[in-house]
Amino acid sequence: MIHTNDRIIKHKTGLLNLAAELGNISKVCKMLGVSRDTFYRYKEAVSIGGVDALLENN
Repeated sequence: MIHTNDRIIKHKTGLLNLAAELGNISKVCKMLGVSRDTFYRYKEAVSIGGVDALLENN
């Protein structure tokens, strides 16, 4: 069973990884229903505190 925190991390890292893979942040955000502002908050959190920082940014 996947814990809630694991699902949160997988969703957020999946968003960041897909954007890096496709090279088109706007397209990925539209596909996943996430605002670009949210994407950049996740990206900044990872750059400052690593993947664990995504838990604090629900």
